Amino acid sequence: MNVDMKPDLHIDTHYYKVTELRSLTENTFVLSLPKSRFKFEAGQHISLSIMGDYQSREYSIYSAEEGESLEILVKEVEGGYFSPKLKHLRTGDLVEVHGSFGKFGLDEKKRDTHQHIFIASGTGIAPFHSMVKTNPGLNYHLIHGVRYLNEAYEIGEYERSRVTVCTSRDEKGDFYGRLTDYLKKTDFVKNTCFYLCGNSDMIFDAMEILKSKGFDRDSVTVEVYF
Repeated sequence: MNVDMKPDLHIDTHYYKVTELRSLTENTFVLSLPKSRFKFEAGQHISLSIMGDYQSREYSIYSAEEGESLEILVKEVEGGYFSPKLKHLRTGDLVEVHGSFGKFGLDEKKRDTHQHIFIASGTGIAPFHSMVKTNPGLNYHLIHGVRYLNEAYEIGEYERSRVTVCTSRDEKGDFYGRLTDYLKKTDFVKNTCFYLCGNSDMIFDAMEILKSKGFDRDSVTVEVYF
């Protein structure tokens, strides 16, 4: 997510020192902080600011609920204000974390009875990484829409048979074409929950496709990035 936010003064502020910036591509990285000192549910997001800076941004939590680090997945926005500053942070730099926020997450009532289909574009994969790492043995399948295969961020973190990478600019993925083209050509079993995260165009198109396949709004959970 990339929106401005003024933190609520009543929400606890947590201060962390950066432990690592893990580069995934030329402009995408994972910002690692020490283990979370607050409770969150996989799928939620935080508001992050840099000490001494007046702006903040919201980012989905990338790490597991009980992970050894609190992590977010960041894509540097060319010409942007905030993400380039994050990219230039160094180990030991101080950041402020507010949160957690949001209700995006697994449908716990259907956790063990349904298949969970995670549909993401770009860095929209972040909350699904948290869900998968938090829930070993989950019956899931991740559909990730990217331009190039190298943007299938940390694909080795998932069971490879449970991931379909849709690449629109090269033919190295599991499916050559847009994520929505893959959805149109794919059949899903009736007892399926869908979770959509990413840009609004993808989400609206995907929802229409799922509706045409007989899945109503109650079967779909949405998190819009922009």
